[in-house]
Amino acid sequence: MGFISMNLVTMLYLVASVCFIQALKGLSSPATARKGNAFGMSGMAIAFVTTIALILKLKSEAAGLGVGLGLVALGVVVGGAIGAYLAKTVEMTKMPELVAAMHSLIGLAAVCIAVAAVSEPHAFNIAAVGEALPLGNRIELFIGTFVGAITFSGSVIAFGKLAGKYKFRLFQGAPVVFQGQHILNLVLALIMVALGLAFVFAGGVQPAWTPFILMTAIAFVLGVLIIIPIGGADMPVVVSMLNSYSGWAAAGIGFSLNNSMLIIAGSLVGSSGAILSYIMCKAMNRSFFNVILGGFGGDAAAASTAGAQAQRPVKSGSADDAAFLMSNAETVIIVPGYGLAVARAQHALKELVEKLTEHGVTVKYAIHPVAGRMPGHMNVLLAEAEVPYDQVFEMEDVNGEFAQADVALILGANDVVNPAAKDPKSPIAGMPILEAYKAKTVIVNKRSMASGYAGLDNELFYMDKTMMVFGDAKKIIEEMVKAV
Repeated sequence: MGFISMNLVTMLYLVASVCFIQALKGLSSPATARKGNAFGMSGMAIAFVTTIALILKLKSEAAGLGVGLGLVALGVVVGGAIGAYLAKTVEMTKMPELVAAMHSLIGLAAVCIAVAAVSEPHAFNIAAVGEALPLGNRIELFIGTFVGAITFSGSVIAFGKLAGKYKFRLFQGAPVVFQGQHILNLVLALIMVALGLAFVFAGGVQPAWTPFILMTAIAFVLGVLIIIPIGGADMPVVVSMLNSYSGWAAAGIGFSLNNSMLIIAGSLVGSSGAILSYIMCKAMNRSFFNVILGGFGGDAAAASTAGAQAQRPVKSGSADDAAFLMSNAETVIIVPGYGLAVARAQHALKELVEKLTEHGVTVKYAIHPVAGRMPGHMNVLLAEAEVPYDQVFEMEDVNGEFAQADVALILGANDVVNPAAKDPKSPIAGMPILEAYKAKTVIVNKRSMASGYAGLDNELFYMDKTMMVFGDAKKIIEEMVKAV
């Protein structure tokens, strides 16, 4: 009857789940991130091999599974090749949209599995041939399907917004808002739930396909409508929120299939994503529900309009000037931002810090929770350049040191250092920022005076203590290295 027992399958899935828990624990700190990744890969390998063994067991017990096994093998080869290629070639600046794309695939997979389970429940051991789907399974499939559908279409929109290179209006960073938007979302959500309940409580052996298909279609539409009114400034929250959705979709399908691995892994992803979303909202002084409902979109649009004002004079200098100021300082705090990632200047920055340290300058990196385009973006960027972890400080640990710092070097960051957050009337009022404006001298490297994701002018750039150094971050930093 097969060479692997269900007890062994359950035990191996449990081992894989423990690996996933250890992976999350490891990924909580840059110092243990590599170990966390190793646990995650090991857990997935165990789960994958166990699933293949389970398929082989089922194949030995029933005829007609040869084609299915061939499709599994094809999927492994094609999917593995695509994943390996993307992992090897993706640029650091493209990581956020890659994450969004992966979330969309998880959501779509959940929908596809749900459709298959509704169509052929006996193939998943949910119900015997000729028997109706149990009520509990119909509820689980309903939840897993609509969450997966929303995750898929919402992640596709998030991918387009993060990529920022498509002309399609829904893929542009600016919020897409229209009158009655929230009412429409509410009405569609109620209709979706009503159709889902119609599917759940429909009797008979044949599933209620019409309400199920309509419910799924409306869920796809809702995923789009939920994400389009959210502006670029809140996209880090969207990424973590969709991460949570993908986990809950997987967990819902896991309950339907009675698969403990999917339940545990999905719950881990869902809960950790929800916690991260809460942390991100707290870091941005945003209401989680307000972000989801697109509440920040209108403010962002208004802010963009307000930001389009006449240019004001700023003090500018050269890389040599900046190098002179830093080499004669006692303490320098560096604030990396998305501009640093775009220029791929992290290795040059590490070299600059090493030279400053040789001159007796104390250098620290200050990381804002939402710097870059996704949570942890700057930490990963600096880790790639093998920056020592003891030089990298989170916002709450370093903010109190800016007032004593001789120089604050801002590299491509904007909204996370904008003093406008201290203004109660500002669209970003209350958002915790890195208090670089308190440093004795501020050096800001940007390509231009363009505003950040929030579309706001940054008062820090116009302060008397601030010197702007315009140009590509990598080129400017390399010139600083030569001048130090």
